[in-house]
Amino acid sequence: MLLQIHWNVHPEIFPDFLPVRWYGLLFMSGFVFGYYILERIFKKEGKSVDLLDSLSIYVGIGTILGARIGHCLFYEPAYYLANPIDILKIWEGGLASHGAVIGILLANYFYGKKFKETGFLWVTDRLVIVVALGATLIRLGNLMNSEIVGAPTDLPWGFVFERLGESFPRHPSQLYEGLFYLLSFGILFNLYWKKQAGKYPGRLFGAFLILIFGFRFVIEFIKDVQVEFEKSMALNMGQWLSLPLIALGIYLIWGSSKITTSTPQ
Repeated sequence: MLLQIHWNVHPEIFPDFLPVRWYGLLFMSGFVFGYYILERIFKKEGKSVDLLDSLSIYVGIGTILGARIGHCLFYEPAYYLANPIDILKIWEGGLASHGAVIGILLANYFYGKKFKETGFLWVTDRLVIVVALGATLIRLGNLMNSEIVGAPTDLPWGFVFERLGESFPRHPSQLYEGLFYLLSFGILFNLYWKKQAGKYPGRLFGAFLILIFGFRFVIEFIKDVQVEFEKSMALNMGQWLSLPLIALGIYLIWGSSKITTSTPQ
């Protein structure tokens, strides 16, 4: 007998009273928790907190723009190129984690052009620690929205997503990803604080890419497709987008073994 979990959580925290959604709260919580962790890191390494304040603005804008544009171009390019104004309708949903990573990296690049006190890899190596935590909270938000669901399963912990009008269980892929991203946050945090990985430019960034997108590649095999055209693909869009990031992670790990430094890179 299946021990199915019937999932019917309302996306809004206070339905019919205050239109605050779980996803929005969890999304913003990632920035709040991330700020306090990075503040501790910046103080530890003698960097001005003012630099972090500016970085937070750059990263916040880069995350939202990258995630939204990434979704529009990676998953529904025909529609959004024909209806470009709809790209601005972020409240209708549609954010891509691969796009968010690209947006964060671009934001960090432009940040480094203006603020010379820190280097690109120095910031990125520390930033990815909290990005992993943010990814955990975002996947919990997806669970609250009953979106990005897994494939049907007969495993005893399958979730019946009643808000989708379904009566059969699926893999709670959002929960799988959230738990692994939380583990990744713990690994990266430990590498920085206990293993002094921050002294090896690119090592934490590389570990992040391998952990997050390596798992993303695997988990996609038991996730439902996000858009119709993926059904005809040997690997879905999320997997194709993950492969170059995994390769970059391997390259960064290899390169980090050749140099150590205490100065920004």
